[in-house]
Amino acid sequence: MTTETFSVAERLGGETFLAQAFGRRYQVARGEAASLAGLVSWDDLNGILACHRLEAPRLRLAVGGEPLPTHTYSRPVVTRRRTVWQRLQPAMLHQQLEHGATLVLDAVDELHDGVGQLTRQLERWLRTGVQANLYASWTSTEGFGVHWDDHDVIVVQLDGAKRWRLYGPTRTAPMYCDVDVPEEPPAEPVADLVLTAGDVLYLPRGWWHAVAASEGQHSLHLTCGLQTTTGADLISWLSETLRSHTIVRADLPRFGTAQQQASFVEELRKLVIAELESADLIQQFAAARDATEQARLLPSLPYVAAIPPDPNLSVQLVVARPALQATPEGAVRLTAGGEEWTFAAQALPLLGLLARGDSHRLADLATASGLTLAQAAGVVTELVSGEVAAVGGAG
Repeated sequence: MTTETFSVAERLGGETFLAQAFGRRYQVARGEAASLAGLVSWDDLNGILACHRLEAPRLRLAVGGEPLPTHTYSRPVVTRRRTVWQRLQPAMLHQQLEHGATLVLDAVDELHDGVGQLTRQLERWLRTGVQANLYASWTSTEGFGVHWDDHDVIVVQLDGAKRWRLYGPTRTAPMYCDVDVPEEPPAEPVADLVLTAGDVLYLPRGWWHAVAASEGQHSLHLTCGLQTTTGADLISWLSETLRSHTIVRADLPRFGTAQQQASFVEELRKLVIAELESADLIQQFAAARDATEQARLLPSLPYVAAIPPDPNLSVQLVVARPALQATPEGAVRLTAGGEEWTFAAQALPLLGLLARGDSHRLADLATASGLTLAQAAGVVTELVSGEVAAVGGAG
């Protein structure tokens, strides 16, 4: 079973969730542990810890909101070239975890294919960047105390049980760079939940919460952090797009007369208001965000030059929100990763398949578009060179 079988969108309720809960209130969706088979396991975590040199804060232990010193669970190793890295000491690691520490592994979606698929699924659905962190704990000791996050989170309980005490927000939509901090949370939670394997929790940003392993069970869960999209982002984007106007690029008349300064501000006001009155401004902004999303890192070795016309090569896009559009000339335009490509209309079926987010054999892409293998490989070569696609072995 793959993560494509497990759909967070379906579990949370799809369009109903977006209309009624997203950005407004928490939501819990109960599920079966079997639905997560193939996502990420304790063995996967052991393998990641054994095979990667993970330095703090990428890998860290925390108790009560404070990180533990790395020397309490690792030892420095000095290579013969005098570089230094921290090597985990399993016995010391186990001891700290047994006595209440929480293990945190940031951006595990970059280290595990199943989690990477899950985050890309969320990125396509919610049209924003997503980072998944992995948390493991064994006791009722809270790893981070009562706290709030400056981004929405979707939690997937993988194994064991986790107790979540939710206190609600004390500031509407707090930000990372804000002008004020939220007031302290109330003494009593508004909800006291226990998540078990297969459950999903959505929590809007700014909601105070405390988390601990429940009733002495070990716990393994993912927290998928969603990149915020705020009015501040829209204003920043507008300031970039309006630079085509001379008045935006011009120096402020700091030493001008009061009338000159007033005229300057009035011209800016008219320009900004005209943009804000556009009925599709938010759609324009969302499309621009989609078009410039950062591609996932996935090289295509050993193919360092042109992609060969091998029918069994597996091809996938490494962006989650590409845009396809017909041009007035009858061609097709692909916008992704901050770049644009224009291909003949015949390439549309090939690009449409890749835009769905899964992998396809080069032979199937060629057949779908009525292209030769060499022609399909040429299209893929352009996308790999643009760092928005990757090629691997047999699909």
